[in-house]
Amino acid sequence: MNKSNNIKTSLPPHYTSLAQALVSLFGNSVSIAQTDRLSGGDINKAYALTLNTGDRIFMKANSKANADFFTAEAAGLSAIASTGTIATPEILCTGTDDGEDVGYSFLLLKFIKSAKARKDYWEILGQELAALHKADTKTLWPDSASSGSFGFFQDNFIGARPQINTPCPSWISFFRDNRLTPQFKTADSYFSPDDRNKITKLLDHLDKFLLEPAHPSLLHGDLWSGNVMCGPEGKAMLIDPAAYIGHAEADLAMTQLFGGFPQKFYDAYMQANPLEAGYEDRRDLYNLYQLLNHLNLFGPTYLGPVLSIVDEYVDQL
Repeated sequence: MNKSNNIKTSLPPHYTSLAQALVSLFGNSVSIAQTDRLSGGDINKAYALTLNTGDRIFMKANSKANADFFTAEAAGLSAIASTGTIATPEILCTGTDDGEDVGYSFLLLKFIKSAKARKDYWEILGQELAALHKADTKTLWPDSASSGSFGFFQDNFIGARPQINTPCPSWISFFRDNRLTPQFKTADSYFSPDDRNKITKLLDHLDKFLLEPAHPSLLHGDLWSGNVMCGPEGKAMLIDPAAYIGHAEADLAMTQLFGGFPQKFYDAYMQANPLEAGYEDRRDLYNLYQLLNHLNLFGPTYLGPVLSIVDEYVDQL
């Protein structure tokens, strides 16, 4: 875990070459003994680097122009780790490298050797996620007291798309202005005039459906099963965050969008951090953001589900 709870002061070092990073982390005699390309991941390339020291590290790589992907991911991982509530991969550094042919950016993490999941794997994940959501965000991000309770100190990404985190004192305003509105604008060409009228009506009346939380929560931000892995102790670890401070319900809703987690996860979470009545009525509205993002990333397959949710809420007005 990072020594500081302040997001800004717990960020990992950034290097201007991979060689510089390895020397700084492992000493002057370090070299890469073996490089193995790993499967998985749609946005970045992934590698296991075996060093002559015997250390094995995990490297994500992308173009140099996309270095912000990794500094944003490192900020999110650092924020989650600094709460001391739930495990994340240990960050070694971020960096860029001009390379021999073309420049690239990278993120180095300690390599995780997964173990067999404990019998209470899902219950522990529910309890630890609840603890993350109950962590004191004012300690985590002191600036939030003056700049707004919801948001993050920098923008980041949801998948390959930018995610705006401009601080805001109201959760409902934040969700409208920084989540739904930018996605609707990007997807505008998919919508008919009637659709646009409904969308405007929904955005103007979000306060009829959403609640301000009792306290702001640090969120993973992209919490589906692909961003949870089993760590060496047989307990869950969170990876690939799109972190920000928001409403805990948004994280819970995302876990239920693509198949959901086992019921024992939700039972354990609700026992540790009960949600306000009516969460099920708000869930689809939170997931509208994720479905809009998928519409903008992958195309019209997601248009039907988006319009269905818009109709679901507008019909109640």
